[in-house]
Amino acid sequence: MQLYIDNRSGAPIYDQIYSQIKDAILSGQVAEGAALPSIRALAKDLRISVITTKRAYDELENEGFIYTLPGKGCFVAERSTELLREENLRKIESHMQEIRRLANACRLTEQELDDMWRLQKEEAE
Repeated sequence: MQLYIDNRSGAPIYDQIYSQIKDAILSGQVAEGAALPSIRALAKDLRISVITTKRAYDELENEGFIYTLPGKGCFVAERSTELLREENLRKIESHMQEIRRLANACRLTEQELDDMWRLQKEEAE
């Protein structure tokens, strides 16, 4: 798993780390039970503060994405398929709200949105 920090982004660094690790877990890129880099090692690799890395890991642990074993490190927590599904549904809803906002701003009709959706599905196949 490769993490990137975008200094031009308006997002805080801890949030960038949190989001990238969370997305990697949800997508299955990082398997359940897999060890994450140590807080200190990740901070060194990214050339950031240990406190910033710890904050990202704390957020992930609070949400149940990872767990910590004292003296051993941080690991990806087991997630039920229902929790993963709910997380993905929240993402879809968020994207749909943004689509609705943009469609309203462009004054797209429902038919035009349907046509765009069909074209997207055809391109994916």
